[in-house]
Amino acid sequence: MSNIGVIGAGSWGTTLADMLAKKGHDVTLWAYEADLVKEMATTGVNAAFLPGITLSSRLRFTNSLQEAATGKEIILFVAPTQVFRSVITGVLPFIAEGTLLVNAAKGIELGSLMTISQISAELLPPRHYANFSVLSGPSFAREVALEMPTAVVAASLDASVARRVQESFSTPRFRVYTNSDMVGVELGGSIKNVIAIAAGISDGMGLGYNPRAALITRGLAEIARLGLAVGGQSATFAGLAGMGDLVLTCTGDLSRNRTVGMQLGEGRKLTEILAGMHMVAEGVKTTESAYHLAQKLGVEMPITEQVYQVLYQEKSPQQALMDLMTRDLKAEGMEFGKNS
Repeated sequence: MSNIGVIGAGSWGTTLADMLAKKGHDVTLWAYEADLVKEMATTGVNAAFLPGITLSSRLRFTNSLQEAATGKEIILFVAPTQVFRSVITGVLPFIAEGTLLVNAAKGIELGSLMTISQISAELLPPRHYANFSVLSGPSFAREVALEMPTAVVAASLDASVARRVQESFSTPRFRVYTNSDMVGVELGGSIKNVIAIAAGISDGMGLGYNPRAALITRGLAEIARLGLAVGGQSATFAGLAGMGDLVLTCTGDLSRNRTVGMQLGEGRKLTEILAGMHMVAEGVKTTESAYHLAQKLGVEMPITEQVYQVLYQEKSPQQALMDLMTRDLKAEGMEFGKNS
């Protein structure tokens, strides 16, 4: 068993911290909000982000990054992508030699258009980055917290690092596979949120199952094209971090991104939707960064482009649908990245 620090007490961070503590690890969960730390320590519940789930009595809580990171064998980052740069900078002075670094958040940073692993490669000394990995896959936090069977993937440039994550995180209810395609896993976990917004828009418009199936399939092609353009491997997008996470997020009622899309499809404004949400729908910001990354790399992503225009240019969902359906006719490629 390991001494683990978990950075980020949203629904996913709290769930993973609780799961690791129940496995027998010594876990400290960091939250930015001092009142949330006090609440969890007092009640054993994260009512704001994981209501109704009693957390392991083994968990410790802190809002000190130094306390969360010092002396830890594993540091798990589950902070929102847009604040990850500042969080890892704050943690860096306290990372011990040989500490396993794992990121479980999903997204692409605005401005830099970097994934979490790319930000980490820029900020971490090589000796620390050598121990870096990402954890992704189809995994609603509440279902994991309720110990429903779940399968995810741990990816690292170093196979031994991925295996260490696999061994540390796997339980009889949480199965971890390994993968060497870190950036591909990240892109799959990020862009699926954009496609989920599109699927939600379709559902909110009452369009039925046919368009949802088309959006999932053509959305996967977009994910693969962008992933291949940044060095990912095509097989990754047929796996848990690609197709698996995409199907879950586009169809599951627990998907915050699909919920945003549904409300857009029903005619609500984005500002109104976001004002009423307590938890982050990462796909809203990822849509912006994914759109600009695709433009930068010259990758065709028509679904992402239409979602971007609906979110940021006040395009109507009805016009976005028409523009998607009346694009130039093409052949379907037999492999990802061709004739799409």
